[in-house]
Amino acid sequence: MKHISMITLFISLFSIGAFAKMNMGSTFIEAKDLKWTAVAEFPGIQMAVVDGDSQKGSHHAMHKFDAGLTVPMHHHSAETYGTIIAGTIIITMDGIEHRLTPGSFFTYKRNQPHTTACAAGAECIMSLDVRGKWDVIPEKKLVTN
Repeated sequence: MKHISMITLFISLFSIGAFAKMNMGSTFIEAKDLKWTAVAEFPGIQMAVVDGDSQKGSHHAMHKFDAGLTVPMHHHSAETYGTIIAGTIIITMDGIEHRLTPGSFFTYKRNQPHTTACAAGAECIMSLDVRGKWDVIPEKKLVTN
């Protein structure tokens, strides 16, 4: 019985030691270490993916907008949850303008048309939790005669 208890204790201590060395899926990235890349289709926007793969599915990313930049009416195919980190982001959805300052939160469901702008005066940064592949789909313009 004493022999079994020692084995159990050894396994437990080994497991705790291995557990303590594991990162447990945590991620810590300092702002200075973010890897910003230009968003080719949208000059003035940069993205830093911090978790997941934005080309394949769910991910977390920081998006940086030049001051005064406006992205015309568009939508995304994935649900998106965001928190404003810096600047003032202006999201217009359903004809209502929402001015979001640092600490503000927003969400939109998939395929909701909206515009996104960064107010003049300072660049804007937001943290996004995207529940699918990243895309920006321009809204079709209504042609009138």
